[in-house]
Order: sequence, then structure tokens, then C-alpha cells
Amino acid sequence: MPELETDADSLAVQGFVRDGRPAGVRNHVLVVPSVICSGVVAETVAERVPEATCTPHDHGCGQIGADEAQTRRTLVNVCENPNVAGVVLVGLGCETISSESLAAELDVPVRQTAIQTAGGTDEAIAEGCEAATDLVADARQGDRQRVDPSELTLGVAVGDLSDSTVEYVAPEVGRLARRVLDAGGRVVFAGAEALVPHADAVEELTTGEKTAADLRDVLTEHRETVTPTGLRRAAADQSAGAVAALWDGAPVADVLQYGEQATHESGVAVVDSRGGFEESATALAAAGAQVVVHATADGVPTGHPVVPVVKVTGNAETAAAMPADIDVDATNPDDSLLGVTRGVLAGDASAAEDHGLTSFAISRAGPSL
Repeated sequence: MPELETDADSLAVQGFVRDGRPAGVRNHVLVVPSVICSGVVAETVAERVPEATCTPHDHGCGQIGADEAQTRRTLVNVCENPNVAGVVLVGLGCETISSESLAAELDVPVRQTAIQTAGGTDEAIAEGCEAATDLVADARQGDRQRVDPSELTLGVAVGDLSDSTVEYVAPEVGRLARRVLDAGGRVVFAGAEALVPHADAVEELTTGEKTAADLRDVLTEHRETVTPTGLRRAAADQSAGAVAALWDGAPVADVLQYGEQATHESGVAVVDSRGGFEESATALAAAGAQVVVHATADGVPTGHPVVPVVKVTGNAETAAAMPADIDVDATNPDDSLLGVTRGVLAGDASAAEDHGLTSFAISRAGPSL
């Protein structure tokens, strides 16, 4: 594997400076439906304003309790991701999570419309297009500039813990994570399921008693309420250290709820993510990650509309079968995860971005009415 440079300048983030937020490595104007019922209107707005990006989802209606709180928290924190320059919220008008209430919680440039209050579908589309056009014009005023790599939050998603992932991918991702941590940045890991078989090792994985207790609580809940996944079953055949290698074994400093924004100054946080890659990527975007590295032996090609996703595999057959969908073949000594990620941080399109393969999904915390 290639030797990585040892100076922090190797991260050299080229980003868009934000007011009161870390710099973003993308400059998205999001069109966000507050509810499934306004999704088509939001998508129409994004289609008519090509530089806008839509995040369609099937939430926001009839949600109660923890389910409503989780969706609201996730939408707010995704909208406040550093990669977001501005947000157009599109509501229906009678939903549980309204566009107006979300707008009141945001500390980013935001405009909102609702179908029922705007006067109907056509009127809401017109209002949304006008708002998106204005925000896109404002976003164009920002230029990339060099920013301190300590502002970087790296998201790590693991799709599997196959032998190839453990042998080839984990060391590469771990070295990248260490580079971010040494520069004063943060790493957020979405894969609590992978730690469930290793709940007895939480003390040695974390920085203190509170973090250990928080992580133990999350793992206990997963064990008791979540159907075991292939990731969990594979993790049982690996050591706790093999999982922690994905962040170079650095002690976990915090445990985040799904959709929660990371607030620890530096270090590693484990995100209580559930579901597939799409839900995990959304959790990482809500946590504040500007870029996500996805370990995938099977070559899942899906990206995310808010954060660029770097696909890395340790399966040489996958890399050969899907060369245009995999960013890094960790079995190839000529491929450098650091080098590819550095390019993505400077504006290069990842494979998923190049194909326009994005998906946005939010995990459920309970039933809706």
C-alpha cells in the first residue's frame, strides 16, 4: 500500500467558508420537502433550477413521539451540514413537521413555501423556484479557498466486515481517519451494529465512563430491538480491534443519536445508525460530515445528495467488475484513498457523484399515525 504523507497539509481542504459553521466542500442549495406529500413539488423545483438539489423522503406526516423528534432533528441537521449554502423548504400545510416550523429552527439561509398557503401546487412551485434561484445566485458568490483541515469531519460507513474489508480496507480508512484526527478534525462512524457483538469491550474502546455507558446503552438497545444484520453477524467473527481499525483504534469520544449533530471538538464519535447505506449516509450528513468513505465489498454504488461518497473496496473482483463505480481498490498499491479523498475535498467528483447516483433516506424510530 502507498505511504501516506506525514504533514497535515496533505489534507489541504479547499472549501466554501460558512458563517458560524465549518467550511463545506460542496456548495449545495437544497430543496427539502418537510413531508412526503410535498415531495413532487420539491422535486419539480429542483428540476427547474438545475443547480438546486432535492432530498425527497417519505416522512413528516402523522409522526409522533420519538419518531417525529428523530425526523425533525435529522432534517434540521442535514440542512445545517457544512456542504449546504442555502435551503428551500417545501411543505403541504397540514403536516406534523411543517416547513414553517423547520425554517424557524435553521441557522442557514432559508426560504419556505407550502402548497396550501401558497394557493396550490403551481403557486408553490413558482415560489420555490424563485427562492431556489435567489439562493443559487447567492451561493455562486462563494469561491473555494483553502481552509484549516481541523474543520473537517470525516464520515465512515461500513457495509460489511468481510475478510477483504478487514484486511485491505480497514487499514486504509484507518490511516485516513488518523490523518483527520491528527489535524484536529473529527471522525463519525455509522455502524453501531458492528459493535454489538463487542459490547464487553466498550471500556477499552471509549474515552471515559460516560461515553462507555452511552455506547453500552446503544448496543444493548440494538441487541434487544434490532433484527441482527449481516454486518452484526460478520462482526461476531472479527475482533473489536478489527472494527475499531476503521478509525485507527482512536478512543471513541462521543455517541450520537440518529440525526444528531456532532459537537465534540475533535476525535471519534459513533452514530446510532440503523438501516442500509442510505440511512447511514443521512445520519453522517446530519452529524456534520463533509465527506463520507464507504467500505463496500459488494460495490454498492449509491451516493448521497448532500455529501460526496468515496467508495472503497477490498474485493478485487468487485473493483474489476465495477471500475467506474469504485473510487479506490484497496488491493491495488497504485490506488490511494488519501489521494482520492483529497481530490474530492478539492471539488473532484466521486464515482457516485459522476453518475448522479444519489439517494436520501431517514431511519424510522417508531410507528406513524
